Amino acid sequence: MEQTDDLVEKASLFNGEPQYENFCSVQTQNTMSEMAPAWHPYDFPTGQSIHLPTSYEFGGSKRNLHALLGATHTSALLVLHRGEVRYEKYWLTGGRDIQWISMSVAKSFVSALVGIAVSEGFINSVNDPISDYVPMLKGSAYDGVSIKNVLQMSSGARWNEDYSDPESEIFRLSEATGPGGSFDVFMATMPRETEPGTRCMYNSADTQALGMLVAEATGKSLTAYMQEKLYTPLGMESTGYWVTDSCGREMAYAGLLMTARDFAKLGELYRNQGMWAGQALVPSDYVEQSVRADAPHLQSGGPVVGDHPLGPGYGYQWWLPAGDLGDYSAIGVYNQYVYVNPADETTIVKLSANPAYGTTSREEENKDVENIAALRSISQVCRAM
Repeated sequence: MEQTDDLVEKASLFNGEPQYENFCSVQTQNTMSEMAPAWHPYDFPTGQSIHLPTSYEFGGSKRNLHALLGATHTSALLVLHRGEVRYEKYWLTGGRDIQWISMSVAKSFVSALVGIAVSEGFINSVNDPISDYVPMLKGSAYDGVSIKNVLQMSSGARWNEDYSDPESEIFRLSEATGPGGSFDVFMATMPRETEPGTRCMYNSADTQALGMLVAEATGKSLTAYMQEKLYTPLGMESTGYWVTDSCGREMAYAGLLMTARDFAKLGELYRNQGMWAGQALVPSDYVEQSVRADAPHLQSGGPVVGDHPLGPGYGYQWWLPAGDLGDYSAIGVYNQYVYVNPADETTIVKLSANPAYGTTSREEENKDVENIAALRSISQVCRAM
């Protein structure tokens, strides 16, 4: 397989061009590790179909749902209610068997693996310093920083998550997927900017540090540990992939490729408090802690992305939408979502390729929060059933 420069350059991201041809084929353009489908794949049962709402409320006005789906180049929309498929449709290059790039939805999977590693005793406590488990982070911004602060994007490491700035740390971290690149080398050079545990600065390097933690603590690669603890037990239907650097280290913060149905299984796992088919895969107390903002800087309006607050609060690598509805979501750039609303008993997956994403820092183009409003409107339809 020919190795070109890096994931960002291959897809020419954030330039306003359509990306749906790229997001369904990343595994053909990068070095990858693989996770095999489960021997006994789980097929969600089909329930009574729903009709999508025609509109949703956002910014003080009604907006057309189908217009949003089209404008954001939605390629998959899967709605589960009480564990049954109520709506499933694919557009553009999407499909039931198509593995789509997760972007930052991967962060929530990594968080789950941290929780499992704690339950198995590989990690003593999330209050331990991450550098106790990952010696290569000693001397970096992560030296002495608690795992909990890293989970909550509050490590204090200097970071610029500006997707339109080629000099930003997020772009430089992505370069590690190029020939000879190393995520670990980049991570060891991260400087500290603020006191850990005082500011929620959205930082993809924090998740990369958590991926290193899982691997170093368990003695297994992130791929192997996820295969054993999530991919097989959840009955994943299709091959899954992790983008890796030239050393085989996974792009823990964004490089997971799975199908919409397989992404949905993490949402269902969390909706059911870490239980799956009668087995506790993730400790229920860890799930509860993961979807709670337990400090002022994590509350709605506190977390900062780039140079501006995004709006939702933040837990352990899960976003917590404003409004105290008890819902939460894994969110990735270009409008990838695994949205969970326990009160409505829903999990919704939206895989997208919003061409305007990252061309500015404005919500009008990025639609991070607007999509949550739309997904809430779909969830409400299920609630009424």
